[in-house]
Amino acid sequence: MKQCTLKNSFTLKGKGLHTGLEINATFKPAPDNFGRKFQRLDIEGSEPVEAVAENVVETCRGTVIAHGDVKISTIEHAMAALYAMGVDNCLIELDGPEMPILDGSAKLIVEKIQEVGIEEQKEEVLTYVVKQRTVVKDDKTGASICVIPDDDFCVDVMIEFNSCVLSNQFATMDSLEEFPKEIAASRTFVFVREIAELVKHGLIKGGDLDNAIVIYDSPIEQAELDNLADMMNVPHKHVSEYGFINNNELVFKNEPARHKLLDVVGDVALIGRRVQGRIIATCPGHTINTTFSKKIRRELKRQEIQAPVYNPNNEPLMDVNRIRELLPHRYPFLLVDKIIEKGEKYIVGVKNVSGNEPFFQGHFPTEPVMPGVLQIEAMAQTAGLLVLSGVEDPESYSTYFMKIDNVKFRQKVVPGDTLIFHVSYMTDLRRGCAYMKGYAFVGDKIVSEAEFMAQIIKNK
Repeated sequence: MKQCTLKNSFTLKGKGLHTGLEINATFKPAPDNFGRKFQRLDIEGSEPVEAVAENVVETCRGTVIAHGDVKISTIEHAMAALYAMGVDNCLIELDGPEMPILDGSAKLIVEKIQEVGIEEQKEEVLTYVVKQRTVVKDDKTGASICVIPDDDFCVDVMIEFNSCVLSNQFATMDSLEEFPKEIAASRTFVFVREIAELVKHGLIKGGDLDNAIVIYDSPIEQAELDNLADMMNVPHKHVSEYGFINNNELVFKNEPARHKLLDVVGDVALIGRRVQGRIIATCPGHTINTTFSKKIRRELKRQEIQAPVYNPNNEPLMDVNRIRELLPHRYPFLLVDKIIEKGEKYIVGVKNVSGNEPFFQGHFPTEPVMPGVLQIEAMAQTAGLLVLSGVEDPESYSTYFMKIDNVKFRQKVVPGDTLIFHVSYMTDLRRGCAYMKGYAFVGDKIVSEAEFMAQIIKNK
């Protein structure tokens, strides 16, 4: 998949949920690999702040990111809309300290994205593929997030409150295609019994009955309700029974659970990659959501690239017979068994390491270890298949090393291992030469890596 950005800019205006200020938010196209960033125009000289998990500084009633003294609050709805609509690169300019709350959902942002359209870019999307179960828990609150492997990005949310109006609810999204119609319009919610404390802490100054679901579930005198309305500068409303006291009816029967799902999507977008996996969130909130995203970010930093997914049951793109047609190497020097994946700028190859490999006779007789130079040679052969696949009459060319840099060997490769090679262009192919980066994996671990320049030359 290719990265995407907006075709054109658009601006939305509204109150900030917590500041009550009138704020303009302008969404702009951005170049490849830019990511999603927010910039405060009301602070002279401030740089864009990247919306990634390590920049999260607060999670009370919203996700807040910061760089230095520059803070941007309540970014989760914008992040959810951008992520769900496939916008990888975008600059959001604000003339205030937070995103406008709009109608309390992501609906208006999604509609604007649909209106201006999305443009495909040149670089490929980075994806975090979930390969094993990962759990993050908060024992104090009972909140947890579990992610398990799946073929798509899916989210299941379960919420529970000590409330006679909103007790237990769940919501499910099996594909991002469902987000615009099934999730985007779900509004944020608050209990009347919480409002006084939130106002006391300087929050929800911009909240009203049009941009939040307000839940009345415990007895409060009408005079106190009128006082709360005055504190928030909203009209008085007579309340005689428990329930939702909004001016408009719920969009969905389980709208609160769907909004929590929306928040999960927005906070998971802070990983900075598309996610392939199923998230199961129990009593989620911004704190547990962003803790999960931070954990995944740390894992990704420890290893620059994820190991490719290898399913031996799938048909290869190239089998050994096709590889022999393209490469001049033969026994004992053909070190790629098959190609399982290929894009415009990368290729994935497989080598099954057998105990019968001839090099094990002398390296070493009592402790067989595959020589590191042969691992790099196998990467180069894999790279050759990528380069040759882009020329006419590839059988007439051979690939040669010109330079090798930054070689690292991380662990031994022994009989029985399956080596998976991921090789990608670092520069464009020019005059038959390309600079490339190669990784060799066993399982999920990198065993070796190298940067190298290769050249294809027509055979005489």
